[in-house]
Amino acid sequence: MMRRAMWVLAIALCLSAPAFADDQIFDQTYPLPQGGAFTLENVNGSVQVDGWERDEVEVRAIKTAQRNREDLDRVKIEVETQAGKVAVRTRYPQGTGVDVAVDYRVRVPSRILLSGVQTVNGSVLVRGVDGSGRLRSVNGNVEVLDSAGRFSARTTNGNLKLELRRLPDGAPMALETVNGSVVLALPSDAQAALNVRSMNGDFHSDLPVVAQGALSTRAFRGQLGSGGGEISIRTVNGGIRVLLERPSV
Repeated sequence: MMRRAMWVLAIALCLSAPAFADDQIFDQTYPLPQGGAFTLENVNGSVQVDGWERDEVEVRAIKTAQRNREDLDRVKIEVETQAGKVAVRTRYPQGTGVDVAVDYRVRVPSRILLSGVQTVNGSVLVRGVDGSGRLRSVNGNVEVLDSAGRFSARTTNGNLKLELRRLPDGAPMALETVNGSVVLALPSDAQAALNVRSMNGDFHSDLPVVAQGALSTRAFRGQLGSGGGEISIRTVNGGIRVLLERPSV
């Protein structure tokens, strides 16, 4: 009886496992000075961007095909380089579906403008950078950790989390999700104008917030410190938390 049960389990595992899986690695390095601009467009797969002290971008991507190995060559990774700029794009063939995911692990100069880092199905993670950026997913979380600067982040189905060691004054930041929560960790001396809205969730701040007009846990305007560049925070189904950033030892 035990042997029969083991055979049934083995057959079930074989039926549930993918019929095919293969991968292909892309690994290239491109010059980019500190303070340069970097963009990346992806479709299916996660994107991780880490800052380092070199004046170059290292692009490492793993393409994974679930059905047909030939699909790996049909999905192209295109890189365009100009003075002070590197742009990476994932190109899928037109008019026919291929079941290929591309996961990126990128290292960029620590002082950087992330002028557009996005994917459709997957997460976006940025770590160890000092600058600014626009980050986007549709189905996935967006996170900025151990960083400094001003970042806008958007997703539809996922959470947003930003931990900033320093928040300079500057252009407006927009943090928006539909189905997910928003966590924003800031230093104790952060100065900002807040515009907050959560339709089905509440708001909490560890930092003192001075409300401008009527105070609501779901929608209000206020300021941190003496005010500064605007931070707009929006979610439909989820809570909003402004936390005190605690420097790592």
